Amino acid sequence: MRSSAGTNTRNVVAVKQATALAHPNIALVKYWGKRDGALNLPAVGSISITLDTLQTTTRLQFDPTLKRDRFTLDGVDAADDSESARRVVQCLDRLRELAGVGTYADVQSENNFPTAAGLASSASGFAAIVVAADKALGLNLDRNKLSELARRGSGSAARSILGGFVELHHGKKPDGSDCVASALRDAADWPLAVTVGVISRKTKKISSTSGMEATRKTSPWYAGWVEGAESDLAIARDAIAARDFEKLATVSEHSCLKMHALALSARPGLLYWYGATVEGIHRVRELRAAGHAVFFTIDAGPQLKVVSEKSAVEVVNDALGEIAGVQDILHTGLGDGARVIA
Repeated sequence: MRSSAGTNTRNVVAVKQATALAHPNIALVKYWGKRDGALNLPAVGSISITLDTLQTTTRLQFDPTLKRDRFTLDGVDAADDSESARRVVQCLDRLRELAGVGTYADVQSENNFPTAAGLASSASGFAAIVVAADKALGLNLDRNKLSELARRGSGSAARSILGGFVELHHGKKPDGSDCVASALRDAADWPLAVTVGVISRKTKKISSTSGMEATRKTSPWYAGWVEGAESDLAIARDAIAARDFEKLATVSEHSCLKMHALALSARPGLLYWYGATVEGIHRVRELRAAGHAVFFTIDAGPQLKVVSEKSAVEVVNDALGEIAGVQDILHTGLGDGARVIA
């Protein structure tokens, strides 16, 4: 995996390393589509919750003896020509440019949850890389800059820099410097529970990046999706500020279904759900109709995420456990942003 930085006049540093921990996040008000693919700028804003027990741990070492960058994910070396390797190199190059160095890096990332399967592993992955590299290079960047750099690697990674309830602003500046995440509410202020029904551990066939671009180009509904985003964001902000669960549930499910309807309207249509995903939606709706504080959301993948008050976790667990096709059930809560741990 080769860096795109010049190799003839490289400034190298002594071995420097850091280890960072970051969590994936789940978008409650979704974004789907970009206004600038080169800068990875979303067409609309989004609001998410950062998770707790699901995590990416990334050890990053800048080493002058290396002849190329190396990226290992879950114990497997990424091929030099792979999409994941290319994105990691580009992310490292941006940080090296800020530091004025060209030293190659060894990046070892481990996820304790399924990778590239609709659980936002790229969000936690790039957030961890940026935070670890910032520490190792001694840049001491502020949260806005870290969020901006993480976003360049993966749009949702901008949100994983922060914990709790987070908004990613779509921004207006051409250079994307105002497309950064900000905190709406700390995790401890409204400690909701999240139960994940894992329906497939397979890598999804159509990545989010590819799916978004196909949808932008071919869906007849794309303009309407962009136009309706601000209203959903405003409703979600108000719900979070007031800790109004029902209001947040309604707008979150609405945004989720709109996003997947939009993906289905692409040519060819993008279908990320399995049968168990649909059955899970029905079960969650039945639980809320019965008076339980629960709602569903689904990102670009088949996994069903159920957000609830803590008092409803047991009934959610039982309901998901009855669905044929649910392979595993993960329990988590709301967590902190990306941080250095060593």
